[in-house]
Amino acid sequence: MAVDELDTRILRLLLEQPRTSVREYARLLGVARGTLQARLDRLERDGVITGTAPSLSPAALGHPVLAFVHIEVTQGHLDEVGEALAAVPEIVEAFSITGGGDLLTRVVARDNAHLEDVVQKLISLPGVVRTRSEVALRERVPHRLLPLVESIGRTARK
Repeated sequence: MAVDELDTRILRLLLEQPRTSVREYARLLGVARGTLQARLDRLERDGVITGTAPSLSPAALGHPVLAFVHIEVTQGHLDEVGEALAAVPEIVEAFSITGGGDLLTRVVARDNAHLEDVVQKLISLPGVVRTRSEVALRERVPHRLLPLVESIGRTARK
């Protein structure tokens, strides 16, 4: 889907001021409220905007340890293992990957002992052959999309 300059301005506002009203966004952008709402609806329908939930901090929720756990799966069992991972609350993301392993998960834990318990739970899942864990020491670049949106906006202007 093509994202034009107005779309990128809308997305930038959504990222920078997520708790602002549609009316205020329209005022800030200098467009009619109906125009803005139509754009928002299209961006949601096209899958550009995927949610409006607040960002939560696992660390502030008592889970300051972050690890990336690679999981190797028995051939033909990827779907079953993926479904089982969804039942583990400490797994906040899981992806099928290429390279060393079949799945990459982002796991949060209360402490290292809790992380070990989670990894042991993963190892015990039917279809899991082995895991490899990497503990994150410090976040260097937080999850962000604004630089990407701005880059797309610059391209849309050309």
